[in-house]
Amino acid sequence: MDLRKLKTLIDLVSDSNVSELEITEAEGKVRIVKGGGAMVHAYSQPVYQQQAQPAPQPAAPVAAAPVVAVEEPASGHTVKSPMVGTFYRSASPGAKAFVEIGSVVKEGETICIIEAMKILNEIEADKSGTVSKILCENGQAVEYGQALFIIE
Repeated sequence: MDLRKLKTLIDLVSDSNVSELEITEAEGKVRIVKGGGAMVHAYSQPVYQQQAQPAPQPAAPVAAAPVVAVEEPASGHTVKSPMVGTFYRSASPGAKAFVEIGSVVKEGETICIIEAMKILNEIEADKSGTVSKILCENGQAVEYGQALFIIE
């Protein structure tokens, strides 16, 4: 990445409400974080992530595993969280929920909001149908890939 492009990105971050910007290109990765002191972390080489392999453990005696009830998978289509954040069923605390159990939704219709890093992200139904289950509570923290709704 050339120096002029890097300078432009730094100016863009410092003049905006954005606190962090990360860009990955073929020639490397740049991360700009707005803060009190220095704010640029640049990597000129491509960054490769590698998972550490755990050290082999000696074999332990095998104990009988406890019997655990397995919940049957819900029928229908599962709408999953595309990000980590806080789940909200409505646009504001006193507002009506986007959907209820039994609501008929169309593909692309907003069904909830997930707040991540002070940004409210509208989550849309990725399938048309009827909402049969709401799997999260309002204000609950959700993980990436966590099931939010079942649509049949």
